[in-house]
Amino acid sequence: MSTYESGFMRTMEERGFLHQLSNAKGLDELCAKEVVTAYIGFDCTASSLHIGSLVQIMMLHWFQKTGHRPITLMGSGTTRVGDPTGKDQSRKVLTDEDIEGNKNGIKQVFDRFLQFGEGPSDAIMMDNADWLLKLNYMDFLRDVGRYFSVNQMIQRDSVRLRLEREQHLSFLEFNYMLLQGYDYLEIHRRTGCRLQMGGSDQWSNILSGVDLGRRLADEELFALTTPLLTTASGAKMGKTASGAVWLNADMLSPYDYWQFWRNTEDADVEKFLKLFTILPMEEIRRLTAMGGAEINEAKKVLATEATALLHGQEEADKAAETARKAFEEGLNATGLPTIEIAIPELKEGLGILNVFVTAGLCTSNGEVRRNIKGGAVRINDKAEQDHNRTITEADLTDDGVIKLSLGKKKHVLVKPF
Repeated sequence: MSTYESGFMRTMEERGFLHQLSNAKGLDELCAKEVVTAYIGFDCTASSLHIGSLVQIMMLHWFQKTGHRPITLMGSGTTRVGDPTGKDQSRKVLTDEDIEGNKNGIKQVFDRFLQFGEGPSDAIMMDNADWLLKLNYMDFLRDVGRYFSVNQMIQRDSVRLRLEREQHLSFLEFNYMLLQGYDYLEIHRRTGCRLQMGGSDQWSNILSGVDLGRRLADEELFALTTPLLTTASGAKMGKTASGAVWLNADMLSPYDYWQFWRNTEDADVEKFLKLFTILPMEEIRRLTAMGGAEINEAKKVLATEATALLHGQEEADKAAETARKAFEEGLNATGLPTIEIAIPELKEGLGILNVFVTAGLCTSNGEVRRNIKGGAVRINDKAEQDHNRTITEADLTDDGVIKLSLGKKKHVLVKPF
């Protein structure tokens, strides 16, 4: 039985989003009696968000679904400073053009999860560059900086851990906490926002804004964070041997995205169904009650539901069907990830080590050798045991492709051009 009254807080609790709350009772009462505005910030450090941001996006989705107004804050202003949280070194300084390009890249994902418009609970998008780039430095120091205690700032994890490891922390990065706190105050002034949400690593930064709201606006603002998300084996969520799991289709295909979820560890299926799908809780309980080999069916549901949210139902169904043909029928499904190699190169012959790294199935020649030794490398569904093997035109199937496989689940087609 939930201890919360509001639909939002009950949903957050039962689906596993809650970690830290500045005033749980007060936030619950507020959400129960009125439409609340909340925001989450996304810095523009890459041209796509990755799956590590998906918990936050889903939280905005449920916030809106339970009747409230979400704000997606593009951090093209704070990106110019760089968040030191969880970093051992300073972020690369990006040009204004890079930041603008990245912002345009990450903006496109939100339409899949939120409804934007002019209604009371319609989402809005803001950019902190609109106010941060106009700040007068002396005024900012006098009006805002005086409320921040350096004694407290150096005790916060984002700063303390860098100092303990004797890693360089620039004054530029040290200002990030002030700017994020000021963001909260400014968004509150412009929209009436009362809640900032984020990952647990942002707790200190969010509390800075809560404190600033009390001091400068005489208003109680709220903070909510989600747990640090790791897999059952302890790996950081969203990182694979091949790199980050990007949300934009031009950086990771819908099929590879589907496969990421299909490869979920058994112990994570229930948690991920709660966090990353919109399936009713009754259906999730039914799926996760299945044991043994039936858990694979739950993983397929997870993969299809999560992919449909991001890429649409058609792409999700296509990915599921491609996987079925590739894995259950052993066919060269045309929907598999494909790399193109020039015909002259194929005629000359390509080393198996190089091809598997180029295809993204392995990250190094050494990894290919280890997998060959372990019997995991296959060409056109036949196991390969020679690390000196050369792939040529002679390996083309009747479909005009070469199928590379690593284990039972990872496949890439080589297509000549």
